[in-house]
Amino acid sequence: MARSITKKNKCSRGHQSPISKKKSHSSTDFGHRNYSLYINRVLKEVVPQRGISSRTLDIMNTLIDDIFERISMEACSLMCFRNRCTLTPEDIQKAVYLLLPGKLAKYAVAFGSEAVQRYVHS
Repeated sequence: MARSITKKNKCSRGHQSPISKKKSHSSTDFGHRNYSLYINRVLKEVVPQRGISSRTLDIMNTLIDDIFERISMEACSLMCFRNRCTLTPEDIQKAVYLLLPGKLAKYAVAFGSEAVQRYVHS
């Protein structure tokens, strides 16, 4: 006789399961983040007297989302290629070197490493 297998939820003590909770974040599409606030902050730091149109902001947001997705997919494939279960900073750095051209990759890795170091030591 076949038994029905039910998956027990670890959060079953009167709490909602993490899967059934509604996410309340302000993103444009499901699964995509909105970087508009950060783009505006960086623009105001670089050129305080300039603004940016909403159309250009959408284009920049899409560009950042696309680059992030490409880097994460490449880093994940590098992780699987090395038969590892943990994504390491080296995987992300190698993915950046593979996807971005020359000096851009070098600067991206340098600034990214510096930002991580500042975050760790703060």
